[in-house]
Amino acid sequence: MRIKVLVLGSLLIFSALIHASGKIPAEDKNELKMTPVSLSELAAKADLVAVAQVKDTDYVYTRSFPSEGSAYLKILIAYKRNRPAEEIIEVYEKGLHPGECYFENPSVFEEGRRYLVFFRQDPGDPEDYLGLAEGCALEILVTGDNRYAIRYPVDGIELTDKLDRLAVKYDFRDNYALVSDESLSPARRDDLLERGLIIPYQGKFKYTHGVDLTAVRKLIGTEALKSGKSR
Repeated sequence: MRIKVLVLGSLLIFSALIHASGKIPAEDKNELKMTPVSLSELAAKADLVAVAQVKDTDYVYTRSFPSEGSAYLKILIAYKRNRPAEEIIEVYEKGLHPGECYFENPSVFEEGRRYLVFFRQDPGDPEDYLGLAEGCALEILVTGDNRYAIRYPVDGIELTDKLDRLAVKYDFRDNYALVSDESLSPARRDDLLERGLIIPYQGKFKYTHGVDLTAVRKLIGTEALKSGKSR
């Protein structure tokens, strides 16, 4: 049985992505050595594939970075589940590694980030979920016409799917489309600017491209989403 310690304060992010945690800039996440994988392979390994939103976190911090604990996410859309419907799920993580699954804690004044998530049930505690070794989450942004799109370029999972062919330009209405200069390495920032994938916006940078969630869903094979097909 795990003992959970409530740590107050907000997390500078990792997520699917080590989002702007300062430990490793989110946009440099894919510089880490990770195993390339397709969306179908992720879904086949997962017990839960869903669109989920972060509601709260309960992490132990080491030098200001999360090192163990739980995140609580609300299921918005479920594509695959291996147990009865649930509204709020707990995702446990421990340690620091390339595929770690920590999330930013939203403040009381904002909604949590949304993700397309791939989780497996915790063998030691079936009530909880764990991330996959290849990564657990792709960030979703809200478009100007209120649709969901996977933020492009993606971070947190090294995909073999050619999402660049599906990425289109959006005017995101989501505040999470903004990223601070400190969260980008100079090389990464200059590359994204040159490719038109970010633009200067209100003292920060704003992502300009995404992949429609419906198009992403079509890349996941039907067999991979059948319950009981994980592992």
